[in-house]
Amino acid sequence: MPKAIWNDAVIAESDETEVVEGNHYFPPVSIQQSYFAKNPKTTMCGWKGSANYYDIIVDGKKNEGAAWYYADPKPEAANIKGFIAFWKGVQIID
Repeated sequence: MPKAIWNDAVIAESDETEVVEGNHYFPPVSIQQSYFAKNPKTTMCGWKGSANYYDIIVDGKKNEGAAWYYADPKPEAANIKGFIAFWKGVQIID
């Protein structure tokens, strides 16, 4: 089962991820919400739409903007609506 790990904590775990462009997108119910805080950053993807970000905070350490999701993706990316992906040192174990 895919897991997302940062700072020795499992921050997400699910066997229902969607893989897009090599990134595992985890269902919203699979994240440990206590580790996530909204970040005001947004970016635009030409085919997925506007991405929103979370900071990940574990044991007082913050990984700013290390998780992203598409709250209202374009139709081509509807399968990842609300799903969360990771970068910035977050390890994905398959």
